[in-house]
Amino acid sequence: MKHDLIYDWNDAGDAPRRPAHRIEFDDETLRDGLQSPSVVSPPVDRKIEIVRLMDSMGIDTADIGLPGAGSAVLADTLAIARAMAEERMRIVPNCAARTLEADLRPIADIAQRTGRPVAAAMFIGSSPIRQYAEDWTLETVAAATRNATEFAVKNGIEVMYVTEDTTRSNPKDLEVLFRTAIEAGARRLCLCDTCGHATPHGVRNLVGWTRTLLETHGFSHVRIDFHGHMDRGLGVWNAIAALEAGAHRLHGTALGIGERVGNAPMDQILVNLKLLGWIENDLSRLFEYCTKVSEYAGVPIPHGYPVAGQDAFATATGVHAAAIVKAMKKGDRWLADRVYSGVPAADFGREQGIAIGPLSGRSNVAFWLEQRGHQATEPRVNAILEMAKRSNRLLSEEEILQVVRKG
Repeated sequence: MKHDLIYDWNDAGDAPRRPAHRIEFDDETLRDGLQSPSVVSPPVDRKIEIVRLMDSMGIDTADIGLPGAGSAVLADTLAIARAMAEERMRIVPNCAARTLEADLRPIADIAQRTGRPVAAAMFIGSSPIRQYAEDWTLETVAAATRNATEFAVKNGIEVMYVTEDTTRSNPKDLEVLFRTAIEAGARRLCLCDTCGHATPHGVRNLVGWTRTLLETHGFSHVRIDFHGHMDRGLGVWNAIAALEAGAHRLHGTALGIGERVGNAPMDQILVNLKLLGWIENDLSRLFEYCTKVSEYAGVPIPHGYPVAGQDAFATATGVHAAAIVKAMKKGDRWLADRVYSGVPAADFGREQGIAIGPLSGRSNVAFWLEQRGHQATEPRVNAILEMAKRSNRLLSEEEILQVVRKG
C-alpha cells in the first residue's frame, strides 16, 4: 500500500537504469579533502575514526594520504593502514603518488609493514594547458607514466592511473597515456574533472569514449573511476552521469571538502544512489560521518545542507508541521518521514523535528509540549503561540520552557 501513496515521476519514461555491475566508492576525504585551504588536518586517531565510519557505510576504498609528501604524512598514513589491517576493516587503503619512484617506495613499505596490499592512485597532468604550463611534452608524460607504473607493479603495488584534468584532455593524448599505463600494468583508469569543468553531457562523452577504447584494444579487465569537483556545482550530477555511461567507481569527500570549492560530496552521492535504488548500503551512520568530519576538520555544515544540515528535517510552518504531526500520531514513521520530505530522515541517522516560530500553528505547539512530557493546556499553548507570533525567528527550547515553568 505504501508504494501507492507516492507516484514517482523519476521512474517514468526513459529513466536512467541501475548499472548491471556493483557500484564502488573511493573516499578521498583524508587526502584530497584535506587539501582545502580552510580545513584543519585532524590528528591520526580521529582520521582512523573517520575511516571506521566509511567502513560502516560500505565504502570500498579510501585514499589515506600521500606518504611521499613528508615524514608526518607518512607516519599518519602508516598508522591508518595499520589500524585498517588490525581491525580487519573491509575498506581497502590506497595512497596518492606522483609518477615518481620516491612516492611509490613508501607505499610498498607501508604494505610490507602492515601485511596488507595498498594500491597507488598515481597521478600526472594530461591536458594540453597543463602540459604547456609545465613545459612537458606528451613523450615525457608517457615516459614518466611507463617508468612509474612498471616500478609499482614490480614492487607489488596495484596501480590506478589518474590523469589530472582528463575532462579537458585531447583524446589522442589520452589514448597514448592510457595504453602506456595499461600495457605497463595499471589496473584502473581514473578520469578526473580536476578543475570542475565538466557537465554531465561531457562526462558521458568521456566515459563512453574510454569504454570504447578499452574494448577496442582488448583491455576489458581495466576498471574506470570518476573523480569530480564542484566548481560548477555539478559534482553529484556528474557522478551519476559517469555511472550511467559505465564507470565502476566514484570518488568523493565528506561534505565535499577539497581544493577551491571542493570535491563531489560523497554523502550526497550515497544518498542519491540509495534513493534511486542503485545501492543497498546501510547509511544509518551517514549523519555521524558528516558531523565528525565537520568537527574534526573544522568545517561548519550550512544549516540548509542536504541531510546533515540542522534544518534538513526541521519544520515550523503550520501546514507542513501539522501533516507531519498527524503522520506521527498514526504511529507510522515511514509516513512521517515522507509526507513532507523527499529524503527519509531515518535512513540516514536523522529524525523529523517540529519547531515553533512565527508561522507555526497550535498543533506545532501542542505536539512539541507532549513530546517532552508537558501538558498542552490551552493557556500554555496560547502563551507560547503568542510569543512565537511576535518573534522574527524560531523560538529556542529555553524560551519555550520559560513559559512552561510559569504554568
